[in-house]
Amino acid sequence: MSSAVRVCFVCLGNICRSPTAEGVFRHLVADAGLTDSFEIDSAGTASYHTGDAPDVRARAAGERAGITVNGKARQFLASDFTRFDYVIAMDFSNQANLRRLAPDHEAATKVRLLRSFDPAAAVNAPIPDPYYGDEAGFDDVLELCRVACHHLLAGIRAKHGL
Repeated sequence: MSSAVRVCFVCLGNICRSPTAEGVFRHLVADAGLTDSFEIDSAGTASYHTGDAPDVRARAAGERAGITVNGKARQFLASDFTRFDYVIAMDFSNQANLRRLAPDHEAATKVRLLRSFDPAAAVNAPIPDPYYGDEAGFDDVLELCRVACHHLLAGIRAKHGL
């Protein structure tokens, strides 16, 4: 492989779901010994939380699972379509927003729902937004991300010969 596989996880504000998915995916990639083969990031479709750390509840859920959830929120930009091979949306609304932002058809085809990689998930199943709920919702999100990211990594490994 000549360059890293570049993956960006995207939710609305980039403080709950997408940094959780990023942390889970980084953890799985590190466990597989593939850190040098990937560039992993997360972003939001909105700029509400730009510069903020992930929600304390998302970080706590990660800590309970032995997964680091960190970073600073940023907004996904049209130029990010050039940077990333995979643009992974957390729900249908984010997916639709990303596809509208895509500069062309090729860019739009990079956008997939995270749970679309989970063979047990329903069609168009979202990673639910835990923001207005309690800590249990953040634990649930982390587990949904873990399952889907496991399948995402397996698919990328097969496609890219990793």
